[in-house]
Amino acid sequence: MVAALLLLSLHSARAAAPDNNADPHYGPAGFFDIHVCNWPGRPLFLMPLFSTPRYAEIQSVEVLTPDGELLTGLDPARFRTIKRDKQPDKRVFIQQLDVPVDAADGWYSARTTLSNGDVFITRDYVILQSLPQAGGQVPAHEEQLAEIPAKLVWEPVPGANFYQVFIRDLWNEDQLIHTSKLLTRPELELPPGLLHKGGMYSWVIHARDTNGHILLGDFNHGSMNTPATFLIDE
Repeated sequence: MVAALLLLSLHSARAAAPDNNADPHYGPAGFFDIHVCNWPGRPLFLMPLFSTPRYAEIQSVEVLTPDGELLTGLDPARFRTIKRDKQPDKRVFIQQLDVPVDAADGWYSARTTLSNGDVFITRDYVILQSLPQAGGQVPAHEEQLAEIPAKLVWEPVPGANFYQVFIRDLWNEDQLIHTSKLLTRPELELPPGLLHKGGMYSWVIHARDTNGHILLGDFNHGSMNTPATFLIDE
């Protein structure tokens, strides 16, 4: 039933798309997307983002609801920088906000104004659903292992088609030591030499529904589980 409703929503979205011949997330000023995030210890929240190599020209980025009301503004002073080989750097402006009580599915928009007065609109179709957090991790939380594991595994997340795993070394200032590629199965083969005897590590799984969807952008629904830690004997 849920899958049928999702397909119906996507069919309706295609019919109402601003331009069915182009990806509405991209425009002359940059790329816009909103993620519906389910993270530990907080209510469901929205994460709108706008990425652009034209960051020096950005005057404002306003995120609008399907009704055209202002949802939030993205602060140009709050950004992440993406380094690209043989291409200009990009900045990603990101905001997090709880899902408003009157929020609705539909086309959300970013109205981007440049310093020369030009205004561009980009859009993302949002379906307000929650993706469950990953569970059933092996190694389990606080497990002590006699040997270095060959892989990390977890239970499939209903509705997820992709996963990304982040591993931190807790004996080395909680340093992030591995970010996996996007995985299509609920398991990660560990690179040789990544983990060591006597080490203590934590790992989290970011689950997501899609990857590069013409309507839903990078992805629509994402979840992050509570970190699980494990210790490897000397």
